[in-house]
Amino acid sequence: MPDFAARRTMMVDTQVRPNDVTKFPIIEAMLAVPREAYVPDARREAAYVGENLDLGQGRWLLEPRNFAKMLDALDIQPGDLVLDIGAGMGYSSAVLARMAKAVVALEEGTLAASAEAHLSVQDIEGVTVVEGRLEAGVADEGPYDAIVIEGGVEQVPAAIEAQLKEGGRIAAIFMQGPLGTVRIGRKIDGLVAWRDAFNAAAPVLPGFTCAKEFVL
Repeated sequence: MPDFAARRTMMVDTQVRPNDVTKFPIIEAMLAVPREAYVPDARREAAYVGENLDLGQGRWLLEPRNFAKMLDALDIQPGDLVLDIGAGMGYSSAVLARMAKAVVALEEGTLAASAEAHLSVQDIEGVTVVEGRLEAGVADEGPYDAIVIEGGVEQVPAAIEAQLKEGGRIAAIFMQGPLGTVRIGRKIDGLVAWRDAFNAAAPVLPGFTCAKEFVL
């Protein structure tokens, strides 16, 4: 039987802390939440590798370094309401639930049911799983203090930005071809101002691509 607890500690010590992520709530959450419980059974051995992990159905578990650095840049607070877009099988929402007041986990189709089941088995409280199109967000539960998009984007739909509170923060991996940059947005006077945070890459989520222009 693999010692996943030891692998979890090694993940934090070799992939998270060395990348200047030292905030206690992030370290505590990533040490506490078992990544292997939120991946397909056939991928459990690979749960702690330092790369994006294919969950199937067009979803990826972001590599630990990039996920931790996104959380660090968002500065999640104990009273925050967080929207987790593309929650996959629930890992990111489980981590966020240990840091924030409440989390809305958005997924599509059978993945939503999978996330709900895995979070229930792990007795995670404070997460509401919603099934729906990722690019639509979950306006009924908002507005949100923070929004995390768990995958690459070419653009962030206006509908998502509209669900952010004034002063709220949003993190996304903006992709240009194979290269990407994590950007952090903050809503100021009703508009989201973005800044570059660090380099990262992830497959682009459906609904977050730019419309291709037709050229004769």
